[in-house]
Amino acid sequence: MADRTSSSTTIKAGKAEIMAVIADLESYPDWASGIREFTVQETGPDGRAARAKLTFDGGPFSDTVGLSYHWEGDDSVRWELVEKGNVVTALHGRYSLVEGDAETEVTYELAVDVRVPMIGMVKRKAEKRIIDSALKGLKRHVER
Repeated sequence: MADRTSSSTTIKAGKAEIMAVIADLESYPDWASGIREFTVQETGPDGRAARAKLTFDGGPFSDTVGLSYHWEGDDSVRWELVEKGNVVTALHGRYSLVEGDAETEVTYELAVDVRVPMIGMVKRKAEKRIIDSALKGLKRHVER
């Protein structure tokens, strides 16, 4: 899973405010399209999710997976698959935040493998669609 897809957006808010939204996993169904449910199963010493269960509807695929989270303050968070689903067999993701004067650049990286054989170009397009949708939803949610 060396190939990752990434995209960035600029949000008119500080990184602490943005990371607070990202860390509130259970609210994702309110603003992230395709996310049906997010349940935090375990928290770390900072009170943020260490493990969570995600249920999503991703167009032709729906699945429930278990994820492990690693937080680096308000600078970044990365997650990885710890419980495979019926469709998803591997997953790595990361949000990275770089704060400027009155805005923050948010970069989202994602790599997903599924049981169904997919041509690399098709897989990257699907990852790009997921990333762009998530970044648009995050931007709308934070800036409203």
